[in-house]
Amino acid sequence: MPIEKPYQTRKVVIIGAGRVGSHVALCLMFRHLVNEIVFLDVNREAAEAQVMDLEDLASGMGDSFTIRVGDYADCADAHFIVLTAGRSRRPGETRLDMLDGTMKVLEGIVGPVRDSGFNGIVLSVSNPADIVTEYLYRNLGLPREHVFGTGTALDSVRLRRILSGIIDVDAKQIQAFCMGEHGDSSFIPTSHVTVGSISLREYLAMDHHSNTNINFDEVKRMVKESGTKIVGGKGCTEFGIASVVSEIITAILHNEKRLLPLSVHLEGEYGESGISAGTPCIVGSNGIDSVLEIDLSYDERRAMRKSCSVIRGYVEQAMPEAPAQE
Repeated sequence: MPIEKPYQTRKVVIIGAGRVGSHVALCLMFRHLVNEIVFLDVNREAAEAQVMDLEDLASGMGDSFTIRVGDYADCADAHFIVLTAGRSRRPGETRLDMLDGTMKVLEGIVGPVRDSGFNGIVLSVSNPADIVTEYLYRNLGLPREHVFGTGTALDSVRLRRILSGIIDVDAKQIQAFCMGEHGDSSFIPTSHVTVGSISLREYLAMDHHSNTNINFDEVKRMVKESGTKIVGGKGCTEFGIASVVSEIITAILHNEKRLLPLSVHLEGEYGESGISAGTPCIVGSNGIDSVLEIDLSYDERRAMRKSCSVIRGYVEQAMPEAPAQE
């Protein structure tokens, strides 16, 4: 469904002016992707400070961005809303442990966004990612192609980085992604990992390569522990996810028709409905152009069902009386 009402091209409202929100703004500025950035935050003083700091950056770059603190009325003509609100994950927590606190934050956000008349694209970063995405989809009244989350996109970036180190090839040449929950139950569809256009199995079997086998259980563990190690060492993740957001917005603004693994409301794909989960999508100017239902092996199908079951349990806990829109 195309966006019907006019909106101001390349205006982004970032809800949450903390470390993730500010680095999203930073990436958007460095890539010259937007014309106007508006922060919304309950701590207006902190948001004003972020604006001043970013204005210094813009001045140093010689660019004329409009950066300011606003209110929910600014959503009316925005092209994008990027939701980063909520506290950071604490050391030892899973993303699902953040559910109750995040839901309280969302209750104060969804109504004002909906009432503003916003009709652009919502990109959710807040954790737990899949449950938040589903909540936004059910409550904002927008089509699913306009409401989605970063999902397993960051997991996939980490996966390619780890594989790059193992097989000694540039990460940009590796096509691989994670699916399911952005969390502990995510999985790697190994049958779809390629190097360039060459299947990973064929690439590893070539004579020049000494490592002919990859322990994907160990790779999966490394991917899952990446975020935990970062949070334990510095208190939050911020740079990687901000870069992922800028990649998604680039794909939309440039109509790249790019394949990205995002959290999106499922309507029968992989036999799942009524939840949002990470799955490969084609991203273009209208947001999500299509949700791809790729061929999975028996074990991969089981992993997808298991991950979706975890998500569904938390969706039912958070939204027991809120049926998904059809």
